[in-house]
Amino acid sequence: MQIHHFPASERGKKDGGWLKSNFVFSFSDYYHPMKSAFGTLITFNDDYVEPGKGFGIHPHINMEIISVLLAGKMNHKDSMGYSTVIEPGGVQIMSAGSGLKHEEYNIGDHDVNFLQIWIQPKQQNINPRYQQRSFPKEKRKNQLTTIVSYEEGLEHCWINQNAKLSLGYFDKGNEISYSLNPVNKCVFIFLIEGSISLGGKILPERDALGLWDVDAFSIRCEEQSEFLIIETPVNQK
Repeated sequence: MQIHHFPASERGKKDGGWLKSNFVFSFSDYYHPMKSAFGTLITFNDDYVEPGKGFGIHPHINMEIISVLLAGKMNHKDSMGYSTVIEPGGVQIMSAGSGLKHEEYNIGDHDVNFLQIWIQPKQQNINPRYQQRSFPKEKRKNQLTTIVSYEEGLEHCWINQNAKLSLGYFDKGNEISYSLNPVNKCVFIFLIEGSISLGGKILPERDALGLWDVDAFSIRCEEQSEFLIIETPVNQK
């Protein structure tokens, strides 16, 4: 098993006043020659948006865009006609495909905190699509929950890539085993809150680990913890 540590203290930062962003990989004005991507995961932003502020209408093309809402209340409107509201535990995906436009605003009274995740698509120029699901914390206690998959299903969102995203929310002392297809796959683990250990490393909040050359691993919760696992291709084949 190969492991790469992504400390929260080494993330790129951008303070736009109403938007405060933490970048694991190069994004916007932040560029680091050794932090361009991890496999087909090319963007992982930990964003905070002030009430009443947000992202005006803007375009995307040929990208799988995933938002995981951790706190606050955010709306979504797009050129496909969708108009939705996302609250904590909410997950939305946009398969941008041949092109779409959208906007997102904080419509609540407190800061929105959400994870913005971009994954390269498997196929180019597909018809764009949007999907939203809700995964409240109290309904997924002490279980690993699939929130995004390459497979269609009623319980999760699905995207145009052989990837899978899972949320874990476990009490202290739990040990979680995870198996993956080791052929052309890597895993990115982001600790939202708490403390976990894996491969001899103890992760504090907002740190991440990248794993490859592995077919299974275990996560131990050193305290009550919530984390996100992203399994995605190492490269396009």
